[in-house]
Amino acid sequence: MEDNEKMLKLIDGLNKDLSSKNNEIVGYLEKIEALEQEIKRLQKLIPGEASKIRTKREKPEDIFDPDGASAIIIKDLVKQFDDVTAVNGINLEIKKGELFGLLGPNGAGKTTTINMLVGLLNPTEGSAVVGGYDVKKDLNRIKEMIGVCPQEASVFKFLKGRENVELFGNLFEMDKQVLKERADRFFEASGLKEASNRKAKGYSGGMVRQLNLIIALINDPKIVFLDEPTVGMDPRARRKTWNFIGDLKQDDKTIILTTHYIEEAEALCDRVGIIDYGELIALGSPKELMKKHDATNLEEVFMKITGRRIMEGV
Repeated sequence: MEDNEKMLKLIDGLNKDLSSKNNEIVGYLEKIEALEQEIKRLQKLIPGEASKIRTKREKPEDIFDPDGASAIIIKDLVKQFDDVTAVNGINLEIKKGELFGLLGPNGAGKTTTINMLVGLLNPTEGSAVVGGYDVKKDLNRIKEMIGVCPQEASVFKFLKGRENVELFGNLFEMDKQVLKERADRFFEASGLKEASNRKAKGYSGGMVRQLNLIIALINDPKIVFLDEPTVGMDPRARRKTWNFIGDLKQDDKTIILTTHYIEEAEALCDRVGIIDYGELIALGSPKELMKKHDATNLEEVFMKITGRRIMEGV
């Protein structure tokens, strides 16, 4: 009996202590919230100075070229896998609102470069800034503003096409009505409207690629990475997807497109960076590159620089 009473007193004491600690935590949270509100109030009171007053989550030293024209800045970027150098000292700036193409054969380093920019791989050397934020320090910030259509299919085949899109939209905590309207528009534009209520396991390879593209765009990202977006599509679907991608420029998005299709780069891109063996070997608009190298297409440009066809090894 005595032991039971001691046990009850001990439990009661622990409950009181826990309650006290909870009250302390609530108090701290309220103080933090009050401080954040005060910061916001001060930002509104001092026009022009707001950008200098930032919360801990957005430090001035972590923001590069915030008011500049560059969406992406790459400096001396290197990626090594053991004794293989997949990306070798790339330097590149991509402008806001630009549709930029990375053109090169399979294994040239295009996907490795993209994977470093979106945070899937850590650079061995060099630096990269996406949307004003360093990929080594501020990946969470970067992920809030980008959309990625990966080279490998990333859909849930047991879900319907529309359910896949809604799943990713909900992960971004999108408004239900906005999500529905945007999904409807993208399914219509991509030609997947009729298939949107079918399970993805019945989709062709090209349809899966189109669904991946819709998922990459559903959160209305400022910067979009499209890694070989038309691989596996028939010519008709590829042309339709080109129109779809081209229309994105009207929304003032920055688009980085990797491809080994010559005609795709020529049809879509404002500028092209030709990459081979991990190095950027040519840079300019398709017309500039063809004029500079006295070529009729980008295939000839690649041949004149490397002595090989770009489709070799594809």
